[in-house]
Amino acid sequence: MQFNQPGMLSPRQERLKPELVFTLHPSNTKMSTIVDSQIEAMALSQPALIKPFRFDQVNPASYDVRLAGKILIESEDGQWIQQSLPYILSPGEFILGVTEEYFNVPNYMEAVFQLKSSRGREGYEHVLSGYIDPGYSGEITLELVNVNRYRALPLVKDMLIGQVRFMKTDQPCRVSYATKGHYQGDRGVKPSKVSVFGVCNENP
Repeated sequence: MQFNQPGMLSPRQERLKPELVFTLHPSNTKMSTIVDSQIEAMALSQPALIKPFRFDQVNPASYDVRLAGKILIESEDGQWIQQSLPYILSPGEFILGVTEEYFNVPNYMEAVFQLKSSRGREGYEHVLSGYIDPGYSGEITLELVNVNRYRALPLVKDMLIGQVRFMKTDQPCRVSYATKGHYQGDRGVKPSKVSVFGVCNENP
């Protein structure tokens, strides 16, 4: 396994040198999903699309992500409590997790997080809030539920939990998430910073 390290190319990276000069210039973009060679090229450029980057997590048109070692669980009084993994997720239980990976999404791309199909078949579910705006930089907070009726599910650090798909937009956005996003630059698992009334919470 090779991690992205500036100035150090693995044998596979050497073979990819022609791809490394590839750029997704905004003036050449059309709305489309980028594929494995493009993901690899952007992950090896600066700023890196994905950090840390591993070749064995690249799929034909997505990138697998791993679960980081800290989650937030709900207490009986409705407060969030930080918990280290491993953890057993009970049927019907909801928690917040976060990816090990940090993403730098250009202002001419968007991304979507989806569960791995194997995790879905085991009873893991991700609440539908996996959209990632153009210009976002940060780790991705995950909203995970066990939808099984009887069987508990393990949460383990570094488990492959989902995949991220990257799409080029028709043109760069006028105002990127880097300018107006509440979660820009997030590291670690984060609860909601905005209430249902649109007001920032004091203690996110």
